[in-house]
Amino acid sequence: MTNMLQKVAGLSGMTDQVIATDFLISTKSAVRNMTFALTEAATPEVRDVLRGQLNYAIEAHEKISQYMMEKGYYHPSDLDEQLTVDLKASKAALKLAD
Repeated sequence: MTNMLQKVAGLSGMTDQVIATDFLISTKSAVRNMTFALTEAATPEVRDVLRGQLNYAIEAHEKISQYMMEKGYYHPSDLDEQLTVDLKASKAALKLAD
């Protein structure tokens, strides 16, 4: 049923990309927030915990980025290609709004 709905909406194959992109954005935010929290930590124990969480978030970001690059969803070093991918995703999102 889900595949049929995706095809009707013109989103077949887009679900993985949308989920991965959302996850990548969330991980980037976690890295940024964890870094900020680390600079504000008052005790060595808190800093140790935050460093561990920061390392985990960086590793997750790397894995998600690699997955997205392998699938052709993410082109961090080719802005023209990334623009093409982003425009395609934007058009698909606009179809949902109709």
